[in-house]
Amino acid sequence: MIQTPFYLIDKSKLLQNMEKIAILREKSGAKALLALKCFATWSVFDLMREYMDGTTSSSLYEVRLGREKFGKETHAYSVAYGDNEIDEVVTHADKIIFNSIGQLERFADKASNITRGLRLNPQVSSSSFDLADPARPFSRLGEWDMRKVEPVMDRISGFMIHNNCENSDFDLFDKMLGEIESRFGALLKRAEWVSLGGGIHFTGENYPIERFAERLKKISGEYGVQVYLEPGEASITKSTTLEVTVLDTLYNGKDLAIVDSSIEAHMLDLLIYREKAKIAPNQGPHSYMICGKSCLAGDVFGEFQFPEPLKVGDRISVQDAAGYTMVKKNWFNGVKMPSIAIKELDGSIRTVREFDYSDFEQNLS
Repeated sequence: MIQTPFYLIDKSKLLQNMEKIAILREKSGAKALLALKCFATWSVFDLMREYMDGTTSSSLYEVRLGREKFGKETHAYSVAYGDNEIDEVVTHADKIIFNSIGQLERFADKASNITRGLRLNPQVSSSSFDLADPARPFSRLGEWDMRKVEPVMDRISGFMIHNNCENSDFDLFDKMLGEIESRFGALLKRAEWVSLGGGIHFTGENYPIERFAERLKKISGEYGVQVYLEPGEASITKSTTLEVTVLDTLYNGKDLAIVDSSIEAHMLDLLIYREKAKIAPNQGPHSYMICGKSCLAGDVFGEFQFPEPLKVGDRISVQDAAGYTMVKKNWFNGVKMPSIAIKELDGSIRTVREFDYSDFEQNLS
């Protein structure tokens, strides 16, 4: 048995997402790039690269990882590049997408040997969280004034538009894309490619993938552009669990169970967005609040139902634990960082990375 806590990536479940991506690519002609900001565990890139066209990044380190570990097309994007990193970025990238006209004008010559693009902000989005809304008031993410973009069209060949967030509603996507076309259609007609970003939950159950494919095919044909998607969560949804063990139980108005993990250290998005974890099947007469072991008072995974009373040593599997977890894990409180394990297609399980005190020590000064 692997010592908990550990992330367990199930390749058979990952493959289900990859197969849906393959269907969409075939039916729409769109290309799919893995968004490394969401998931960058390169030990499963051997499977993913068979079904995807490459990677997209948010920093120098991510674009380098994409080039070295995934290969294929490598897109570079960052909210802002520094003088000390731009030369290395362009050595790893096939395309570089600048966040602003200022960055484009500053670094276009340094990126003259690769494809250049610009991020557009359509000022509409599907996000229900202001924190994650790229179209929020005073947003720094992309250019919105078409009059300012037109004079630099000779320095770019395409655009990136990322305005979806956990969007599982095709009709909402279609509506927003129509607004983008009405606003930026003249620019799209002069482009060679457009990336519609990530945040579109097209690998989810009952998503109308045929309609989605037709819509992508339509925009490609109407404007003569190669369409890209940047699936992060859609690539890895429901593929991974965080395996934890109960360390203690107590009662303080509710039954509590403390596990050998922490949301602040291992599933930070739960804390940031004030959401609870997913535990399956979450059924039974016994209700427990599952709590992390850090000193943070609000380190709580959520309240769940169990068929039997929990006891020390019981294993709990936290579901859907791939996205924005391993890329965000940290050493808060010195809590042991989860190992990373892979369940292969034949059912065998192997540990690909363990973390110990030396990793904690060397992460500091």
